[in-house]
Amino acid sequence: MGSFNKLNIRIILHLMGLLLLVNGGFILLSSIVSFVYKDGVGLQMVYAGVTVLLVGLVTMFATKNHKKEIKKREGYLIVTLGWIIMSLTGTMPYLFTGAIPGFTNAFFETMSGYTTTGASILTDVEIIPKGVLFWRSVTHWIGGMGIIVLAIAILPLLGIGGMQLFAAEAPGPGGDKLHPRITDTAKRLWMIYVGYTVAETILLKVAGMNFFDAVNHSLSTLSTGGFSTRNASVAHWNHKPVIQYIIMIFMFLAGTNFVLSYFAFKAKFRKIFRDEEFKLYGLLIVGLTIIASLVIYFQADPLTSTVNHPMVLGSFESAFRHGLFQVLAIVTTTGFVSADFVAWTPFLTIFFFGLMFLGGSSGSTSGGVKVVRHLIMIKNGILEFKRTLHPNAVLPVRYNNKAIPQPIVFNILAFFILYMLSFIVGVLVFSWLGLDFQTSLGGAASTLGNVGPALGDLGPVQNYSGLPVAAKWWSTFLMLIGRLELFTVLILLTPFFWRNR
Repeated sequence: MGSFNKLNIRIILHLMGLLLLVNGGFILLSSIVSFVYKDGVGLQMVYAGVTVLLVGLVTMFATKNHKKEIKKREGYLIVTLGWIIMSLTGTMPYLFTGAIPGFTNAFFETMSGYTTTGASILTDVEIIPKGVLFWRSVTHWIGGMGIIVLAIAILPLLGIGGMQLFAAEAPGPGGDKLHPRITDTAKRLWMIYVGYTVAETILLKVAGMNFFDAVNHSLSTLSTGGFSTRNASVAHWNHKPVIQYIIMIFMFLAGTNFVLSYFAFKAKFRKIFRDEEFKLYGLLIVGLTIIASLVIYFQADPLTSTVNHPMVLGSFESAFRHGLFQVLAIVTTTGFVSADFVAWTPFLTIFFFGLMFLGGSSGSTSGGVKVVRHLIMIKNGILEFKRTLHPNAVLPVRYNNKAIPQPIVFNILAFFILYMLSFIVGVLVFSWLGLDFQTSLGGAASTLGNVGPALGDLGPVQNYSGLPVAAKWWSTFLMLIGRLELFTVLILLTPFFWRNR
């Protein structure tokens, strides 16, 4: 209890109030969409937004006399509670409009949005009011770059330093900074993020999407989320390949470290092509696409290959496009669907299941383990052979020509072990709750990796609506710990975090 008293509770609550103001503001923005499209739920959206705003204002006012200092423990609490509070209040538009009846389903959809998982309990997306659909996509967009990164961009207004929050929000390797001040880093990242979103919206509109669909799919793509405004997801536009190619370009960019995008805009291309993670990420996409495309072309049944429009028989372009699209969608954890990949071949079912453990680049909006962690584990594994032969040699793991401190290597190894343990426990709990083996495997891998589509009853053309209530809550927990990279959330469950010092 003494440790609890030492926590700066007022600053934690004050920042929760700030996040609620952000949430309420975006809900009100979504209400404008409702009024523009006259979907009949504009007033309900306003009520939801005002409710969240009022709670945020009261919370901030009640804690205005706070000590402006955030230590490491407060940072972890703010990040985890921030995601939970945002998700809890993010259910308001669904509940006020009746678009998603029941708190469990509304919370599942909201958590899936903020964690950019893209798993949905909606069986018919196209009947949902447009303002609510826009809000659903916005939860992706906010969560994509990180609620906390958004908050630290405006923390100077409160006179609060944001380094502890940034460390908790992005605990993995790859901590290149664009600018010495963390808040300026956040602002530059958001400028790139917004710029890409606008660019994709324009290109999709020009390619033939209507403006509403273009905006929503851009919000989902750049966040690597996967919510679509169409029941068939991106397969709805299988007859317009250019739309799918545009989405693929931005999925690739969203799965790339945003620091590299900044270097590209500064014409520092040498830094990009020297980055080991980027090179491996690119090679993986190319290699995996070749494998998937060839298997689709020679073995897949074209009549059952796609969700909406069958592939052209014997068309290598079609096989290449669907192969590349699904590789990007799974590796970057975006989770869009252009085809029912579990209907292709058993090999490709296992192939895409394996890709759920890959993840995009560090510093991207992707979920999953991340390419850089795999790279460092591989390098360390190779060095272990050399250390066996030369036990007295000093052989550090090197990344981008720099020696990686041993504690970081240990952290990565610990993360991977914890990730696989979380996956195994996830599968066991799903099985215990009544899911079959394939569905349990796919559900655990997909929710923990923030992918979206899974296997079995949760496959690309299915959804999560049929899950038992307990399984939906378990899914939201896996989404949360996966999005915040395990340590940030799980450390709160340890006794020593709360122990008096």
